[in-house]
Amino acid sequence: MTGAVGAPRRVPRGAISAATIVVFLIAWEIFGRKINPIFGSYPTAIARAFVTLAQSGKLEKALLQSLASFLTGYAAAVIVGIPLGLVVGRFPAVEAAIGFFITAGYAMPLVALVPLLVLWFGLGFTVKAVVIFLMAVFPIVINTWLGVRTVPKTLIEVGTAFVAPKATIVRRIILPATVPYIMAGLKLAVGRGVVGMIIAEFFTSISGLGAIIINSANNFDTATMFVPVLLVMILAWALTQAIGALERRVAPWQVELAGREES
Repeated sequence: MTGAVGAPRRVPRGAISAATIVVFLIAWEIFGRKINPIFGSYPTAIARAFVTLAQSGKLEKALLQSLASFLTGYAAAVIVGIPLGLVVGRFPAVEAAIGFFITAGYAMPLVALVPLLVLWFGLGFTVKAVVIFLMAVFPIVINTWLGVRTVPKTLIEVGTAFVAPKATIVRRIILPATVPYIMAGLKLAVGRGVVGMIIAEFFTSISGLGAIIINSANNFDTATMFVPVLLVMILAWALTQAIGALERRVAPWQVELAGREES
């Protein structure tokens, strides 16, 4: 009884995160005001720039342009990446044939290839979606591939012993065991996809949120430049949280295991 009374109370994770953000914003506000506006800004100035951009309609238009290309490229990466990762991880011959290209593609300096992609796909929407796809697909493939390789062989042997078809083994045994790795790949792909979105907007038609960043930087309007930068960060965080919520729905057992490990 005494042990229960004396046990320390756990602070909610949300409260810790909120307190950290508040402290960070206060420190940024204090020290940011002492910096030349050309070289930096502070939260209240960024908030005023946000209101100005929102009222002018530029921010909404730019956000919709960026989201359209991001969602297209990211969805294509998911559709291609997960099945490809399952195939590469399941069949050693396929892994031997294309595994090297997947690993090399992950480390590919995509920025250097953007001029070539522009020649192939033009300066419009298509090239931005292709850049985002190339940035996002490799983390998904590699994580799915790794997840398949870590499935215990005993589980597959049990399915084989019961004369289960290969498709059933993949659907009922391999895929559920690989879900945590797939979700990790999807989360990593969000960050790389957002970076690819901004890179594409810098080097192609200069549209969307990337256009606001470039134009504001050229005009030495640092406060306005920070608006899309912070918006992209919030967007990436929100998408990552959405994937986490999806994981809790499709793999609740994994969340329970993680909760036990944390406790």
